[in-house]
Amino acid sequence: MDDRYIDALKAIAEPNRLRLFWLLLQINERICVAEAMDVLGETHYNVSRNLKTLLKAGLVRAEKDGKWVFYTLSPKDNAFYISLEAMVRTIPEHEFKDEINKCRLRLSLRQDGSCVLGADSAEWTEISRSVTSSK
Repeated sequence: MDDRYIDALKAIAEPNRLRLFWLLLQINERICVAEAMDVLGETHYNVSRNLKTLLKAGLVRAEKDGKWVFYTLSPKDNAFYISLEAMVRTIPEHEFKDEINKCRLRLSLRQDGSCVLGADSAEWTEISRSVTSSK
């Protein structure tokens, strides 16, 4: 058996990596570590490590753009990967409601499609706090 299949399944078996992978499937955009940190409320170490695991499993790809490294889904035409993505897409959006709302908000802070704010910036803290307090 090809180890790529096992690596892909192991990669999404961890809850935080599943959240990252699901988020990338839903937003269908590239995301950098700083944005993922703010959306998921995780440390740089954890987000970087989880993205690296998804990268090694072939589920995402990395692209450097200026000082940022952006991660996107790896396009696959293999039936296994197509089925895996379809299965993860079936997880209801309400399971990740906060993540998708935070992600849309965080991505709206981009300028010309690029991330301009580091993780946990004052601007993000203020905006996310106002959204959280309005619930």
